[in-house]
Amino acid sequence: MLTFEDNIKPAAMPLGVGRATAGGASADWDVAQAEQAPTARVRVEDKAIINSRADVNQLVPFKYKWAWEKYLAACANHWMPQEVNMTADIALWKSDRLSEDERRLVKRNLGFFTTADSLAANNIVLGTYRHISNPECRQFLLRQAFEEAIHTHAYQYIVESLGLDEGEVFNAYHEVASIRAKDEFLIPFIETLTDPAFKTGTPEADQKLLRSLIVFACIMEGLFFYVGFVQILALGRQNKMTGAAEQYQYILRDESMHLNFGVDVINQIKMENPHLWTPEFRNEIRGLFLKAVELEYAYAEDTMPRGVLGLNAGMFKEYLRFIANRRCQQIGIDVLYPGATNPFPWMAEMIDLKKEKNFFETRVTEYQSGGALSWD
Repeated sequence: MLTFEDNIKPAAMPLGVGRATAGGASADWDVAQAEQAPTARVRVEDKAIINSRADVNQLVPFKYKWAWEKYLAACANHWMPQEVNMTADIALWKSDRLSEDERRLVKRNLGFFTTADSLAANNIVLGTYRHISNPECRQFLLRQAFEEAIHTHAYQYIVESLGLDEGEVFNAYHEVASIRAKDEFLIPFIETLTDPAFKTGTPEADQKLLRSLIVFACIMEGLFFYVGFVQILALGRQNKMTGAAEQYQYILRDESMHLNFGVDVINQIKMENPHLWTPEFRNEIRGLFLKAVELEYAYAEDTMPRGVLGLNAGMFKEYLRFIANRRCQQIGIDVLYPGATNPFPWMAEMIDLKKEKNFFETRVTEYQSGGALSWD
């Protein structure tokens, strides 16, 4: 069973950085020691995405401007779940205008996502953050962790608004086989990074880090979320569960940024550590993608055993192959399913990070700070 330690040790201070005195009546800095410490400033070339010796507390000079730009973009995308009006969803859920298949789809979605984003947040805070040794990348990770908390909040808000059985929804990752199988696939890779004894610095350890980052960004956030996103957004396109669909759309756009950041981190690690990207390692990653597609397709079959919303499980088989090809290409691996196409081209519009025409109303929605959002 996955456990997370609270007493995460901070990254080691670089040479030359003064430390607080451990004993005596005062916890003040040892002034004499501080005066003798080297005064060399951190240079861009001192920074590295992993195993850096530069001071992780010094944000600038930036080495990875892309990381800082993604952090700023994420901050501009701020939203909160309770700002979305759920009145229409509540009325629809209490009516007889939703089929049992549609209700099953909604509850299965929430059953997976309520736990998935908690796993994501724990993976960032207790794992990834410790091992990424670049401060501008860490800045994005802090924002990402907060967004995972918002996503968990959003799912809880939907569950509460609809008056669903909380025990049933929040325990689905234990009790629903298709959900449990996905989580059991993910947990060993999360445990690698959250183990307090795990440290990078050797080729074997660095490959473990890279493997877990690929699973987290490209499979968990980049593949395992997509059946659920399509299903709820398809409901919204039919003017059903529009409040939930609006929140899922915001979550999709957040997760798209998380995915793109994760891909950039993966590729930067590869660039700085080419010895890790061996043919054997790439073949192992291909195997993980193949397994992930099987698991997500099984989830699609479980969530919609019959056709619903103009969708069927077979369409998701093609979609997952298309998505897996995209993820492989993004990190420099040959496609797994040549010729796979996207049966849901409308999904591309949902991922537009700047603006999008709302799919169940006629207004154009811009991401804004929470105080400026209006849902009237």
